[in-house]
Amino acid sequence: MSLPPADLTPFIQRRERLQQYMRSLGGGIAVLPTAPEAVRSRDSEFPYRFDSDFFYLTGFTEPDAWLVLLAGERDASILFCRERHEEQETWTGHRFGPEAAAARFGFDEAYAVDRLDTLLPALLSDQPTLFAPLQAGGPLGERLARALDTARQQARGQHQTPARQIDPRPRLADMRLVKDASEIALMRRAARISAGAHARAMRHVRPGMHEYEIEAELLHEFRRHGAQSVAYASIVAAGANACTLHYPAGDAVLRDGQLLLIDAGCEYDGYAADITRTFPVNGRYSGPQRALYDLTVAAQDAACAAIRPGAGFNDGHEAAVRVLAQGMIDEGLLQGSLDGVLESKAYNRFYMHRTGHWLGLDVHDVGDYREPALPDDEVGSDRADRTDGARERPWRVLERGMMLTVEPGIYVRGAADVPKEFWDIGIRTEDDALVTEEGCELITRGVPVHAGEIEALMRE
Repeated sequence: MSLPPADLTPFIQRRERLQQYMRSLGGGIAVLPTAPEAVRSRDSEFPYRFDSDFFYLTGFTEPDAWLVLLAGERDASILFCRERHEEQETWTGHRFGPEAAAARFGFDEAYAVDRLDTLLPALLSDQPTLFAPLQAGGPLGERLARALDTARQQARGQHQTPARQIDPRPRLADMRLVKDASEIALMRRAARISAGAHARAMRHVRPGMHEYEIEAELLHEFRRHGAQSVAYASIVAAGANACTLHYPAGDAVLRDGQLLLIDAGCEYDGYAADITRTFPVNGRYSGPQRALYDLTVAAQDAACAAIRPGAGFNDGHEAAVRVLAQGMIDEGLLQGSLDGVLESKAYNRFYMHRTGHWLGLDVHDVGDYREPALPDDEVGSDRADRTDGARERPWRVLERGMMLTVEPGIYVRGAADVPKEFWDIGIRTEDDALVTEEGCELITRGVPVHAGEIEALMRE
């Protein structure tokens, strides 16, 4: 993105929330850089992508930028960024420069990034706490170390440097877990574009095509509707390839009678969508394929029914596993009772991943899946009892505005004790769920999920 956000209010409010957190701990200074540029080979660079935390607070997408927040006796938001440089912009494109960036992104002050080493020592002076990512080495660590050394030398015993350092990323992760209205609107847009791309793939697929040809259809639809990038490397997996969870789109030929699993989503203005659909290359599910496909959809329905404010993050996973395990028994993939299969986790042979993850600026978004650690005297309370173990932290309680994926699957490789009609079938069904007052809303249902609807779309 090259333009400032149309509405700066959410970004200003997020910076103010972080400053409020800093004041609750006695105040101080926060220093947060964006992501560095990365060389692909020789003088060719990877497409640039900003740091998610930095963008969440600033809306600023240029590389080589730093955010400094002051909270305490003086409150200020300060951006350090590249200066305007006409000759360089001929090669790399427009830059805002400090003066325009301050005005158009809502900062109190902005300076050329070349002045960071000069100005940062004075900004650190007499601050009780430094809020910065806790990491050894790297550009941030080296620059902060130099600035602190300079600040101590300049202080000459009359000023103090921060006595402690706190990592602000856990606080930012908690903030990012609950999406505001502007974020939800962007994620709906990403979801619509991604759903359209999956529908396009369903209409175009034919036996004899290659996996990479279908990937090209996805990319075409993403860019045609304004998405800046993929949210992650697209998975386009034909037949047995679908039993490899992170299989990249390759050159395998799509065969008549195979299923095709596509896990793909775009990134729109920084926010990710994440959709998986599994459908027949020839447009018709076989009997065994339909049996396992309907089972996966039923597991997703059960998970969605468990997602609501006040529920635990893991409740949806447990609901999906129960449906999948019973289906595996019914289809002869597993033997024994449901309780026995659940207790032994025998279902892990065919379903080995969790049913969802957080979604937002990152496709596997930040945020702990469990509640913060409890004091000893709270263990045994109702809240503490929502755990997998006696003293294990309870699962995070869902709140309105959280966004997570719901993605049960079943993956059956050939083996002597597995019915042959199910060999090499890999199926996953994934949608993006917004937690609402009533439960959850699947914002990616612009592409059909039920087998009959998919077959009807493919006949078009």
